[in-house]
Amino acid sequence: MSLYGKISARWPLDQCGIHPKANQYCNLSQEEFVRESLNRNLGTLSDTGALVIRTGEFTGRSPDDKFTVEDGTTRNQVDWNKFNKPFPKDKFRALLGKVCRYLDERDVFVRDAYACADPRYRITLRVIAEYPWSAMFAGNMFIRPEEGELDGFLPEWTIYCAPGFHADPAQDGTRQHNFSIIDFEEKKILIGGSAYTGEIKKSIFTILNFLLPVEQGVLPMHCSANVGASGDTAIFFGLSGTGKTTLSADPQRKLIGDDEHAWSDQGVFNFEGGCYAKCIDLTEEKEPDIFRAIRPGALLENVMFREGTNIPDYHNSAITENTRVSYPLDHISNALRPSVGGHPQNIFFLTCDAYGVLPPISRLSRAQAMYHFISGYTAKVAGTEAGVTEPKATFSACFGAPFLPLHPAHYAEMLGQRIGRFDPRIWLVNTGWTGGPYGVGSRIRLAYTRSLITAAMTGQLDGAEYGRDQVFGLEHPLHCPGVPSEVLQPRNTWSDPAEYDRTAAKLAGLFASNFEKYQDKASEEIRSAGPRLQYAGS
Repeated sequence: MSLYGKISARWPLDQCGIHPKANQYCNLSQEEFVRESLNRNLGTLSDTGALVIRTGEFTGRSPDDKFTVEDGTTRNQVDWNKFNKPFPKDKFRALLGKVCRYLDERDVFVRDAYACADPRYRITLRVIAEYPWSAMFAGNMFIRPEEGELDGFLPEWTIYCAPGFHADPAQDGTRQHNFSIIDFEEKKILIGGSAYTGEIKKSIFTILNFLLPVEQGVLPMHCSANVGASGDTAIFFGLSGTGKTTLSADPQRKLIGDDEHAWSDQGVFNFEGGCYAKCIDLTEEKEPDIFRAIRPGALLENVMFREGTNIPDYHNSAITENTRVSYPLDHISNALRPSVGGHPQNIFFLTCDAYGVLPPISRLSRAQAMYHFISGYTAKVAGTEAGVTEPKATFSACFGAPFLPLHPAHYAEMLGQRIGRFDPRIWLVNTGWTGGPYGVGSRIRLAYTRSLITAAMTGQLDGAEYGRDQVFGLEHPLHCPGVPSEVLQPRNTWSDPAEYDRTAAKLAGLFASNFEKYQDKASEEIRSAGPRLQYAGS
């Protein structure tokens, strides 16, 4: 039998290859998905009414088990690498049949939705899930159709989410029992063996990173975005831990979104209808917007309770450091609706430089912007992994390498074209260390970073006096309201300038070594914007 919520989709699942012998729960309200989860003992309510679930074996994505079907659409366009591994078409079809037969025997939970806030680029999605909270997650993270839009809803893409199904690697062609496989010709996504909801979210990000550039000439971006009272849009690129979510959450500006956007000829738009934020060490004082968003309709993943209560203990990492919460954008009081902004006037590349080398803020040229975009640098601090006793550089192309089907140079050239056309200010912001590396220096104060970003967005840095770093060629302001001038020149904050020079030379070498794999497809303009190794250590 089929059960429908107040919003109903009348599209039979046999069109998706599934013929359920049990119940179909299609487009229930979020409250009803919560109730179905509770009825099946698949979750617990927190003290604020959020649904708290455990994702089991996998508490994060498994990039080694992500595949793309190799066919006429992808063969000559996808940049085949460790993140884009080819999968045979016949194996995909056989595995799809197995997953459908598995779901035939179970209750299934369906969420129809859109991706892309700009209707000109919108795609329709159907998520068919084994667990009700997976469908709830899709309702949080994607854009829910209005009540009248589900009649005759036709999904372009179908996501099959079967955490309890385990593949047989020897027979099915997977690496192990879990998998995430995209077929661009069939417009289907298979997710099995893992209940981590981020696999659903990032599979859609991945397909848009292919479809938008190839079919629409639109630049997809792994970034947050906000807009000021005057309509000025700012975007923030950055890997985990660099402050992307924190710095885009500004009470004086409207939030467009916290993670996935695109830059079209009309401006910036959000892919999503919600946020997926880390919860580890969350406090109301540090992250008031996220903290207050955790209420009925929010989904908490792998968060422990304080003993004997249903109060989340956000400092407890017993299950994972990657504790998460998803919630719809309307849980944020200053979210912009629709999630669409103009062309960015300021672009910020955020990096947590644990080496303490990079200035707190630098102004980038077009070529430098493309170089640092391809590099996607940040650094882990000592102690985060066993045996790590000093900062460890991390490079992720375009700040999202695992989700880029095309070569990173393709996205960098698209960014460069938009910079040339719309002339935004480009800034590299170090939210990491000053006065020395991690363990010696100190973390740059958040108040200083906020002052620098405010000064950049309000034009206060346009007429400032700038110095230039010899090794990285970075222009940095010598003065900024609210920030001590000595902080703006990192070499001056080190007690031993010679040690600063040695550390800067080391980091420059890491940049150059990382960039070697992009040399063959990067333009001379991009290649020439890297560190000046002839000055390193001099």
